[in-house]
Amino acid sequence: MKHAPLELPEARWLEAARLTAGLDRHQRLDLAAHHRVHPPLPRPGRDGLLALAEAVGLAGRGGAGFPFARKARATLAAVDRTGLPPVIVVNGAEGEPASAKDKVLLARAPHLVLDGACLAAAAFGAEEIVVGVTAGSPGEISVPAALAERELPCPARTLCVPERFVSGESGALIRAVNGLPAIPAPLKARAAGGGKGGVRRRPTLLSNAETLAQLAVAARLGPDAYAAVGTADEPGTVLLTVNRPGADPLVVEVPAGTRLGPVLHACGVQPGAGVLVGGYHGAWLPPSDALDAPLSRAGLADLGGTLGAGAVVTLPDDTCPLGETARVAAWLAAESAGQCGPCKRGLPVAADALAALAAGAAEPAVLEDIRRALGAARSGGACSHPDGTARFLLTALDVFVEDVDAHLSGAGCGRPVQGLLPLPPVKGTRLEVDRSRCTGHGLCAVLAPDLIRLGPHGYPTSTGIPVAPWQEHDARRAVNQCPALAVRLRHRA
Repeated sequence: MKHAPLELPEARWLEAARLTAGLDRHQRLDLAAHHRVHPPLPRPGRDGLLALAEAVGLAGRGGAGFPFARKARATLAAVDRTGLPPVIVVNGAEGEPASAKDKVLLARAPHLVLDGACLAAAAFGAEEIVVGVTAGSPGEISVPAALAERELPCPARTLCVPERFVSGESGALIRAVNGLPAIPAPLKARAAGGGKGGVRRRPTLLSNAETLAQLAVAARLGPDAYAAVGTADEPGTVLLTVNRPGADPLVVEVPAGTRLGPVLHACGVQPGAGVLVGGYHGAWLPPSDALDAPLSRAGLADLGGTLGAGAVVTLPDDTCPLGETARVAAWLAAESAGQCGPCKRGLPVAADALAALAAGAAEPAVLEDIRRALGAARSGGACSHPDGTARFLLTALDVFVEDVDAHLSGAGCGRPVQGLLPLPPVKGTRLEVDRSRCTGHGLCAVLAPDLIRLGPHGYPTSTGIPVAPWQEHDARRAVNQCPALAVRLRHRA
């Protein structure tokens, strides 16, 4: 089957090409090319696959880093308890704008991911394999084509979820497989145990696309060869998305524990004012720490960071770091599922306060307001969105402390906001306030308190506000009842 050209980042590697093997010669590895690049795949049984995953310390590569073997054992315990066969779910729904590694794998090396899924399905007697991809992504075409090319141990299908940040959260993907909206469940429930947390109440093993590709690599190499690169505690490689200001990102495979400095140098990137590791649920590192930061979960944790989904973003010295961060903060607040107080209240308050700080229109107390709002948001949501957003914003305040002081003084840092932190194209609905009409009546803030906040003089603090789906009802009430006709909704496809 012929495929249209894939608009994807270039894939590179440093020292070891495992997940990226063959991508220098092939735009996409169909089954024939996949077999030419990768040796035959062993078929370990249940105990053998668990032992392999434990021997190589395989951990999830979607952000949480949960050990694969522990998750698989929990799933199998539920299988033994209930007598129901498990479902294998591949999470390739990458809602992180700064990350493209899973898109590259599913679009260019889909059979490597499917190898891992089929290994688990065959060893654990799965009832079905479901591969979650983002609607409109190259994986929507590539994965079904790959499934049609190969023999499968059980039925398999592709599921497309909306392009939203929270759609890739594990509970959101399970809900989508079950025919529900792709948003995190209001109450946390483990997929491994089946019941409300699983697909059709079956025990469910959900793993990130890269995790399953790593499982396939480990099965081919064996524990000793797999551990020939990486660290003693985290053997093997990691897949990164290195975002480059003014250029396309690169997907780079490096041995775990590699220092970040040489990776940035190989990609032609300078650390600039700061380096974000882990994407928009990750943490900012000052340049002095970033260059020597080891790219491993343990190494980054020692610096207060996280590997997350492997997204790396540098911020050049010629853009305003607070303005850049405020753009992302507003987007993250609008990406909330709108189910929990920490997201509905805390994130918009923090985003508005940060925007005011970046604009030089905030009092010193704004820092306490931001920290209080984010502190209340942490550990109180149904998913990790408020926690990850809080880490992203709080570490920005620490790393860019000189810029914070400059903006609090009123003069600002003197640099424009160039929009260098990657965000999706602007679309959806925005609530706009016409300053020339607004009389400071304040009714809009009463009708839409999750959207509109008033400044000290009674006027809305922002003139352009992203509206999440769960906020549209209140937004329309504010528009329809504004006495001055100063509020309107604007839709962008």
